[in-house]
Amino acid sequence: MEIHGPNLLGPLYKDPLTSFNLFHKYSVQYPEAYWSIVLRELSIVFHEAPKCILDTTDKSKHGGSWLPGSALNIAECCLQPANHPRKNDDSMAIVWRDENDNSKVNHMTLKELREQVMMVANALHAMFTKGDAVAIDMPMTVNAVVIYLAIVLAGLVVVSIADSFAAKEIASRLRISNAKAIFTQDFILRGGRKFPLYSRVVEATPHKVIVLPVMGNDVGIRLRQQDMSWKDFLSSVNHLPRPNYFLPVYQSADSMTNILFSSGTTGEPKAIVWTQLSPIRCASDAWAHVDVQVGDVYCWPTNLGWVMGPILLYSCFLSGATLALFHGSPLGREFGKFVQDAGVTILGTVPSLVKAWKSTNCMEGLDWTKIKSFCSTGESSNVDDDLWLSSRSYYKPITECCGGTELASSYIQGCQLQPQAFGAFSTASMTTGLVILDENGVPYPDYQPCVGEVGLFPLYLGASDRMLNADHYEVYFKGMPMFKGMHLRRHGDILKRTVGGYFIVQGRADDTMNLGGIKTSSVEIERVCDRADESIMETAAISVAPVDGGPELLVIFVVLKKGFNGEPDKLKMKFSKAIQSNLNPLFKVSLVKVVPEFPRTASNKLLRRVLRDQMKLELSLRSKI
Repeated sequence: MEIHGPNLLGPLYKDPLTSFNLFHKYSVQYPEAYWSIVLRELSIVFHEAPKCILDTTDKSKHGGSWLPGSALNIAECCLQPANHPRKNDDSMAIVWRDENDNSKVNHMTLKELREQVMMVANALHAMFTKGDAVAIDMPMTVNAVVIYLAIVLAGLVVVSIADSFAAKEIASRLRISNAKAIFTQDFILRGGRKFPLYSRVVEATPHKVIVLPVMGNDVGIRLRQQDMSWKDFLSSVNHLPRPNYFLPVYQSADSMTNILFSSGTTGEPKAIVWTQLSPIRCASDAWAHVDVQVGDVYCWPTNLGWVMGPILLYSCFLSGATLALFHGSPLGREFGKFVQDAGVTILGTVPSLVKAWKSTNCMEGLDWTKIKSFCSTGESSNVDDDLWLSSRSYYKPITECCGGTELASSYIQGCQLQPQAFGAFSTASMTTGLVILDENGVPYPDYQPCVGEVGLFPLYLGASDRMLNADHYEVYFKGMPMFKGMHLRRHGDILKRTVGGYFIVQGRADDTMNLGGIKTSSVEIERVCDRADESIMETAAISVAPVDGGPELLVIFVVLKKGFNGEPDKLKMKFSKAIQSNLNPLFKVSLVKVVPEFPRTASNKLLRRVLRDQMKLELSLRSKI
């Protein structure tokens, strides 16, 4: 802002804080100018320079053509030294620790990372053809990161599969992506226990499986004839004169690098394509909103099977920061000790993880004072939990992030140039234009407090423009209104803009409910109910229509904290009072159900649909008695 603000905004520029909103508006109106700056700030090196930043002449492409005519390899950009951002061969690329090993923090330099990636790329090059899809189904370890980058460096396509999936879910993703092979581990190690992974993968696919050992050098399980161990895979390049050198495969900016999947909560999961533009987008958001830079140590417990894994990887390596990985469960004190010992400066979380830390008090006494900021995504944050998290490092800010796999980024975020509010987003991300639509699809005026479905401006570098198993236009554009000559892009969130200009996600468009003719969201009710009694761990709000018709009934599902026994009738009274006092006096809680846990997707998103179906069945059975 200080460097470019005066040139771009002229006499309207005052200072970074005062002029932020104006600068953001400029980035939306003139994205070419903004991205010209960002490409110089990140370590993006083109093999062939683009003809321009954005070409909108082809009207069939709603999102335009970005960086046309360019050729690059985004993995190479991650691995090579650069003057700006400053990174050299001795720069620390990755730090990590294995679970149950508190003795040391392991380190890998940029040179060591590059040589390992190139060795794996050589082995891949001998085995596969340019454009082949190769899957990864394993925890986000150092080796998983090496494999990911090597696949991209070799001109192949990563298929991201979360290590929590059952064989059936693995099989569907391998089939949709037409993967030729898959990397996995023999076991997953959590809390000193081994959980099978290779056996699940074998059940899912007849194709070649390359198996890494969870411990030591040798796999701890017998392999099928067509499969091979990690050790044998690496030894296949021993005959090369320079096994640690590989010439990158250069491709256009819109070439495919990664196939990721939506949570797949209903039907077949959506296969979303990432191109070489997608890493640029996610790294730019980290640079602009989270202030990730050289010298930072960035940690976020996640998996390469979910969008946050690739986002974290690219956000570190394209900005010159160090990636911090914990090979184990993030739920306990061991993870917190790693955060302390590794000198983590930016810690990413999901709200349910923070809630677990707070309820078990497992991080008490640890020194997290090197942390300069926290990040949170995945679901709506609890204000009290956010306050607790911030207090772990002398009340450092929490940057809320909300986006999607298909956007390769967050469309709304916090920003450290603005005052932040727990559980809220202070701005649309840089270059992102959006409107909030009323029930008739008409945009509310900018800055007016309102609630409605969000519509995104279509010119969005890094956003998907194709899908493998669905019609991209039908999923993201069909039925969305025009706005100032633009066909708005669908995201699906219900967004609330407050009097102060903050954004609060009110859930998905399909999580809204109609209570007595008044539309509200599950998330809004849950925020109130979560604070209604000290015994409550978390709540889930749904509405169901009575079997014999009539207004929708509000049902609250409750998970209690350990050691508490809640009576549903007493909780019902407390919830009703809290909702009527804080939301609407006409809202009435019909039923409270105490359950041990909530159904969730593998990416930890709450499945209200499952709870709704359970409640419908229960009401139906009651009506027959």
